[in-house]
Amino acid sequence: MTTFTSLPPLGLYIHFPWCVEKCPYCDFNSHRLKTALPAEEYIDCLILDLENELPSVWGRSVHSIFMGGGTPSLFPAEMIDKLLQGFRARLNFSPDIEITLEANPGTVDQQQFHGYRQAGVNRLSMGIQSFNDSMLKKLGRIHNSEQAISAIEAAKMAGFNNFNLDLMYGLPEQTMQQMLDDLQTAFEFDPPHLSHYQLTIEPNTLFASKPPSLPIDDEIWEMTQQAHKLLARNKYTQYEVSAFSKQLSATNRQQCKHNINYWQFGDYLGIGAGAHQKISSAQTQSIHRCMKQKHPTTYIQAVRKAKHILDRRNLSEQDIIFEFMLNALRLTDGFNLQTFTEHSGLNPDKISNKLKKAQQQNFIMVDNNKVTPTEHGKQFLNNLISLFLPE
Repeated sequence: MTTFTSLPPLGLYIHFPWCVEKCPYCDFNSHRLKTALPAEEYIDCLILDLENELPSVWGRSVHSIFMGGGTPSLFPAEMIDKLLQGFRARLNFSPDIEITLEANPGTVDQQQFHGYRQAGVNRLSMGIQSFNDSMLKKLGRIHNSEQAISAIEAAKMAGFNNFNLDLMYGLPEQTMQQMLDDLQTAFEFDPPHLSHYQLTIEPNTLFASKPPSLPIDDEIWEMTQQAHKLLARNKYTQYEVSAFSKQLSATNRQQCKHNINYWQFGDYLGIGAGAHQKISSAQTQSIHRCMKQKHPTTYIQAVRKAKHILDRRNLSEQDIIFEFMLNALRLTDGFNLQTFTEHSGLNPDKISNKLKKAQQQNFIMVDNNKVTPTEHGKQFLNNLISLFLPE
């Protein structure tokens, strides 16, 4: 049984399900835009969706908002302004709230970025993926390298000094030098945050049915090692498997607050088509998850009838332990046992035997109530996490 003496931080995820084109590697809930964007109708539905969820988070402050997709930057700035105004009127935003919007370089300009900034967005996450036109074409991206560079420059000129660049590696027929060149180009813009992750072939994607020619495992391993060395030389600290923040000072690292909340098993509302959420309740001493209707047309129709919840369930004790570890062990610094108790509602005794087993296999270090993955544990992360699977 869970016992919450306090509740974890609360974030808010908002899903925008449309894209200009569906990328062949993408397994997210995104849909090719075939007709005019129903921008205002969808924004109204998001606000209504939030209203339905308010009783579960009444009185709590929201510390971060992440607008993801799909392509949120398909929506004009005035619609994002309407959305955030509607949410501010219904929720308590913390004074230092982080508000992130994902942007596709093929859908934005400086005026649009300025509008997002005026609306209250204070962080951007830009899906660059590569600065190599050949790689971008193989990935099915709608932008080219020139548009990527222009978008970054436009964002900075619009006043965004907190932004992330997404880069992928292990791309079809990519060489080591091409991967390193992508990072070097990114460094020229001094991004406070970089996401650098390997392309993986996911089920139910075009790449799954028509697999491209990817670098072999040994080449991927060497790419990973060389990338980490180059990132470190340029003062980027790895704080999660694929997340790197600029070390501005000993106490100032530009980490993504919203994603850290995920990895530390915090709470988050999930608003929009296909959005997931996790909410802890002190009243019922439980943690529940739910998912909204996935298809945007179905979602829009269902939310007006309050029938947009596709699935809702309470997590079992074993589910809670596994989900906590699945997230927290991705962090380079690991977690404190106190955080485990506060965010799971469970006593550390519940995981002590499995922690000992992980320690015996050199997957983790446990020191003064802090659990940190070893280099061996990071290398074999799936094996480490599997120790906490429900029995």
